[in-house]
Amino acid sequence: MAHLSEDFAFSQEVAAARQNAQPMVALESTVITHGLPRPDNLTLARDMEREVHENGAVPATVAVLHGKIHIGLNAEELEMLALATQTRKISRRDFSIALAGKENGGTTVAGTLVAASAAGLKVFATGGIGGVHRHTHFDVSADLPELGRTPMVVVCAGAKAILDLPNTLEVLETQGVPVVGYQTEEFPAFYTAHSGLPVNTSVSTPEEIAQIATAHWRMGMESAILVVQPPPAEASLAPELIEEVIQHALKDAEAMNVHGSAVTPFMLSRVSELSGGKSLQTNLALLRNNARLAAQIACALPSQPAHRIQSI
Repeated sequence: MAHLSEDFAFSQEVAAARQNAQPMVALESTVITHGLPRPDNLTLARDMEREVHENGAVPATVAVLHGKIHIGLNAEELEMLALATQTRKISRRDFSIALAGKENGGTTVAGTLVAASAAGLKVFATGGIGGVHRHTHFDVSADLPELGRTPMVVVCAGAKAILDLPNTLEVLETQGVPVVGYQTEEFPAFYTAHSGLPVNTSVSTPEEIAQIATAHWRMGMESAILVVQPPPAEASLAPELIEEVIQHALKDAEAMNVHGSAVTPFMLSRVSELSGGKSLQTNLALLRNNARLAAQIACALPSQPAHRIQSI
């Protein structure tokens, strides 16, 4: 087994997968700690891992537990994380604080990219990436620069619809991140398939995505491939409905002086309340859908040798 940094811990299944060059899919954990209410968070975490397994890959849920970066969680650790009442939301800047303080935490998209890439994983499934927040050009998610410097396939349903999607796409272009639509020519708006914004290219199969990723990395590109697919049709919401709800929630956030990293969890919770739980059901459906596609892409990629932990 390749040498492991003392800051990393691997589940038995992930350790074996690394040794045997099996396809793996990284899964974030802020959706468990900060994104979903109980008990939906634990049910969803188990569902995403099951989708990955059923499509031929090994799930690697990334989190920080007791000051260790875990790549893959066992059933007991997953339940502990879902039930924990005090956890840190961990992006790139937060790892040193969490590790030194022996803390527990859920990794954001950026945080998961940092940890999973260091451990040699190449595919990551999430719900929606962060981006440029509405009404300000200074509040930009750490997800975007991380996507610009992490060679990984990231499967999502676009950026969260609470964000400024046109400006988010502009930053992705600046960061050199190709946006690939899976069976769509339109950038999804998380809760809905429609944003009116184009993707860079559209593909029909996981194999085509693997070919694009392989060519990208063969050129020495350091950025991610962002694969976007709309939420399942049966769970997708009408654009007009969700936009009305988001505008209401934005006014509530401003009235309550919600800022910084607290904005996204507040908005997701408030949008769920205002939509009568419909947005939550869409969120759950698209997360499972993305895990399924990510596993298929991981299986289509050439086998990856076991990796040493890289610098983060």
